[in-house]
Amino acid sequence: MTLALKQIEKISKALGDSNRLKILQYIAAKGGCGECSGLHEVVGLAQPSISHHVKILVESGLIEGEKEGRNYSYTLNCGVLDQYLSSLRQLETKGNSPIFAPC
Repeated sequence: MTLALKQIEKISKALGDSNRLKILQYIAAKGGCGECSGLHEVVGLAQPSISHHVKILVESGLIEGEKEGRNYSYTLNCGVLDQYLSSLRQLETKGNSPIFAPC
């Protein structure tokens, strides 16, 4: 399944910030599921800023949040990440068309 261009754009924008990349790396290092409480130590930002970055990652579909009591945990959405990478690979295979001229 291929992602819509709007979804590819959202994911690309979400990946375009070093703090969001650090959050993704933290979750991946925790086996794909990380606690919200550990994010402050990873990115060193105030809680409102962390919430903003997490919101963008959730809206892009890269992570999913789950509330457990008063705590939140976030899980990588590997399916969306795989679809995103596949969509980017399709650009490479279409490189022979005039729209995607080689660099």
